[in-house]
Amino acid sequence: MHYTERLFRPPAESESLIFQVALGCPHNTCRFCAMYKGVPYRVRRQEDVLAEFAQAARQYPEERRIFLADGDVMALSFERLRTVLEVLNRLFPLLARVNLYANGSSILSKNDAELNALRQLKLNTLYVGLESGDEELLGKVNKGESAAGMCEAVQRAQAVGLKCSVMVLLGLGGREGSARHADATAALLNRMQPRLLSALRLVDVVGTDMYEGYRTVTEFEAVGELIRLLRGLELEKTVFRANHTSNPVPLEGRFPKDRDAWVALLESLLPRLDKTGPGRLPYTL
Repeated sequence: MHYTERLFRPPAESESLIFQVALGCPHNTCRFCAMYKGVPYRVRRQEDVLAEFAQAARQYPEERRIFLADGDVMALSFERLRTVLEVLNRLFPLLARVNLYANGSSILSKNDAELNALRQLKLNTLYVGLESGDEELLGKVNKGESAAGMCEAVQRAQAVGLKCSVMVLLGLGGREGSARHADATAALLNRMQPRLLSALRLVDVVGTDMYEGYRTVTEFEAVGELIRLLRGLELEKTVFRANHTSNPVPLEGRFPKDRDAWVALLESLLPRLDKTGPGRLPYTL
């Protein structure tokens, strides 16, 4: 496959066939993100995208998983998404699922009937960057979304059978806002009840410009924040992962059965973590 710009995709999509149906991110002002900086957002010509589908179908006729890039493909119109999915279903007879990035506002721009129609065409998992449940903090980092709106979006999507993989950013509140960030995020996730949840740690990246007064949390503080978040979560049926390379301690399992074991493990490791800097990425047992 040929990609016009640098490609970003969730770790779980490593074995998926990936098409760039748009380039860049339609929002692209988040202070913590450098993924699409310097890439003007544009939707690619439909005929070019469909031609790529046809060519790939000849090369990979038995493909079952497809990921549509770039950032927030859900922002495309319902009609455009429906056409894309109809063509993919026709060209790939064994297709099982199509996944993509989505913001809360782009999900809410579709009504329930439209969301259900997309699900019927094998749209499966929406990767949603919640980042935090703290409304004030989301404003500071120019997220362009409200926590309440993202909660409603995930609830609506899941109500029609779509899966939502929700991502939160440890350390987004910095040292001073860590507790508030963890508590507000736990409270919102308890309302949201995502089927899939991932925690990543915010690390300093060239090209980002955080808000005034922000101080990066240490490795010790990041794990402490995760412990506080886990303790506050009351999730009924959620697969949880904190195994991205940004995390000091990799975790994977399910709520609620694994929560207490995670907390015990993290607490046992706290004395061995770096209290002055970011530590190693990731921490190795």
